[in-house]
Amino acid sequence: MILNKVINDPIYEFIPIPDEIILSLIDHPYFQRLTRIKQLGFSYLVFPGAHHTRFSHSLGAMYLMQRALTQLKYQGINIDDTLYLASLIAILLHDLGHGPFSHTLEALLADNVTHETITNTAMLELEKTYGEIMQIARQIFNDVYPIKFYHQLVSSQLDMDRLDYLTRDSFYTGVSEGIINTQRIIHMLTLTPNGDLGVLAKGVYSIEKFLIARRIMYWQVYYHKTTMAADEMLYQVIRRAKFLTKNGTTVNATEPLEYFLKYNKTEFTNDDLKVFMLLDDYDVMTALKMWTQHDDKILRLLSSKLLNRNLFRCLILNDMPSDKNINEIEKKILKKFAIDRDDLSFLMNIRPIENLSYSLQDNQINLVYKNSEIKDISQVSNQLNLDVLSMDTTKYFLLYPKEIEK
Repeated sequence: MILNKVINDPIYEFIPIPDEIILSLIDHPYFQRLTRIKQLGFSYLVFPGAHHTRFSHSLGAMYLMQRALTQLKYQGINIDDTLYLASLIAILLHDLGHGPFSHTLEALLADNVTHETITNTAMLELEKTYGEIMQIARQIFNDVYPIKFYHQLVSSQLDMDRLDYLTRDSFYTGVSEGIINTQRIIHMLTLTPNGDLGVLAKGVYSIEKFLIARRIMYWQVYYHKTTMAADEMLYQVIRRAKFLTKNGTTVNATEPLEYFLKYNKTEFTNDDLKVFMLLDDYDVMTALKMWTQHDDKILRLLSSKLLNRNLFRCLILNDMPSDKNINEIEKKILKKFAIDRDDLSFLMNIRPIENLSYSLQDNQINLVYKNSEIKDISQVSNQLNLDVLSMDTTKYFLLYPKEIEK
């Protein structure tokens, strides 16, 4: 049933809620949980305004999907009401599977189960209530629906997810380098002769700006050294808590978090889903407060330091640090904190980080010319050459407690 409801949004002003099913999904506990998961995790330690959530991002991505589908309809592309609604559902629910602090704990809490797998499990559960329309939405999400451009609007190198998070994250962090012209890009969307998502050739400059903005946002915001330090400390806190739990030490936490501290399964089940959908940022922050009083020295130290923003030193290196430098840091940590060598990895780590702004192998961005000729963006870009677009830049983040420098 068509509705006349809107949600106020600081980015797009008003986000229409076009159908009762969409409204029902927004009100569902699975989706409401996203109001308690920050989009950028600990980035607010650097950018104080970055308290926006996965909830607002998902609504924004749905809005852009509405605009994109309307633009394609305007070009005469047949999009029936069922596929229109299923596409909105697919993008609305695309982040359901994110856990507390999103990507930071993704591989840890549920033992390497990805958020995409959890999202699929959640959508499969929702099929029991919403039936065929949810089944089609899940097919679109998983890229098994035969008409491919619907999934490409949900997940590709030029999807509604990326368009919203760049715009939204730029707004809330105040980093103007991430600003892109989403409306112009959407107005330039079309389909290639073989039915894939494409961009009218005259939109090339807007796509160039999008690729540059995304690359800059990764280094300036997503991989900011302070955020990386906080993320590393949170990862090690939870890893330590799981380690202690596995070895018989009591680690108090909220029931959902305690469930996943004990988690040791090879398959994510519906029973796991029920608990996971109760888990959010607040469970983790509550646990950190509790663990500042724990008997375990490392768990207590990491929790206290993280809560009080006494973060690890984070050195960004172009090359892997030498064995000599690593050994020197290890010796200082062992002396300063009087821990066992086996526990060093909780207080020191080297994380290689890659930033690839454009992949030549994965869902290329195709420019469509008036004569129906198709060219990849990397072949025609005036501002960016092929080497820059496809360069996989790797840097090494060396993280350790600042106290050892004193």
